[in-house]
Amino acid sequence: MEAHAYRGYCLENVRAHYDVVLISGAEPTWEKEFLLDYAVADPADQAALAVAGRALAERYELAGVMTWTEWYLVPVARLARQLGLPTTTPEALQGCRNKHTSRTLFARHGVPSAISVSVRTAREAADTAALIGYPVVLKPAAHAASMGVIRVDTASELPAAYAFASQTAGHGVESTQVLVEEHLDGEEVSVECVTYQGQTTVVAVTRKTVGMPPFFEELAHVVDANDPLLADVAPVAVAALDAVGITDGVSHVEIRIVNGRPRLIEVNARIAGDMIGHLVHLATGVSLARAAADIACGALPDLAPTRSQAAAIRLIYPAYSGTLTERRLDAEFTDSTDWLERVTFHRAVGDRLVLPPDGDMFSARIGYLITTGPSAEVAKNRCTEAYRHLSVQVTPA
Repeated sequence: MEAHAYRGYCLENVRAHYDVVLISGAEPTWEKEFLLDYAVADPADQAALAVAGRALAERYELAGVMTWTEWYLVPVARLARQLGLPTTTPEALQGCRNKHTSRTLFARHGVPSAISVSVRTAREAADTAALIGYPVVLKPAAHAASMGVIRVDTASELPAAYAFASQTAGHGVESTQVLVEEHLDGEEVSVECVTYQGQTTVVAVTRKTVGMPPFFEELAHVVDANDPLLADVAPVAVAALDAVGITDGVSHVEIRIVNGRPRLIEVNARIAGDMIGHLVHLATGVSLARAAADIACGALPDLAPTRSQAAAIRLIYPAYSGTLTERRLDAEFTDSTDWLERVTFHRAVGDRLVLPPDGDMFSARIGYLITTGPSAEVAKNRCTEAYRHLSVQVTPA
């Protein structure tokens, strides 16, 4: 049910304005109330996706196709091209999916980024790290959600770190490479962008809280419609999208502020995860899911803000791995607050929770809570207050 917990709002927003037919790898469950029709096919299988897409096109007049799933970006773009529908080119999306290609394009176009070298062995990784200088970051070239990403502070830590990153990279379909990168030390943010026919509008900036070192698990986010950082990061985000060739769609551009200057981490050519798109909607009134659907159908999206406030999310993790025995938010507190927008649990009592390095966000997260406020500081403080009323009990493994 994690897809429902984190992407349900996207499908609901699109369905409010369009009839929706879905291609899914399994029989739809919660999605059915939003669907006109569906086909079951593996979206990562290009041939199967094409067959399902053509079958739906024969039954309906399709206006556009879209995905918010990282691993399906390239196959869906190829399907759009086969059906003669608007899309960023599959080649550009392949460049986004491969972080080594992205870094090369950033350098070619003068977009400030990080030193990045692709390696195939632990020995190559050690030699590269020595040249770059510690600390470094190891990561799979083509993955998502910070999985397989690890900071390395010393040469003695590198063999184990390489094994961790390469294990995740080995599951990749598009690339099994591991990257050794310069560690960008500074505040991490993401820039939520909408591109239509080559013109990009920066809608919002998301400030992140990242933890669980040496891993990079995202623990919290906040979006403020009036964030002064927006003016500083917007030009770099637009330059990055131009460099990789994004012409149409919603993008989530990750940046670190190093010594006061934005440096690119990566371009994700889809709506952000972790409910960030919903935070943007709460803060500004702009629906990124609706914008993505409009662009997929060749229509100019409406990006005019209708609200000016802040929204924050706190992602709920256990303190240690084990079995979840209790998870609840005080009902009296919930009923007495109008700024607690929602609390969602997607793990049940009895579930096993596994933190990195043995697990990842999918095996460790219990749920999240979202708060609103007139400013980022207020929204974040309310998140902290709500978190204090949360009861989570875990029996250690």
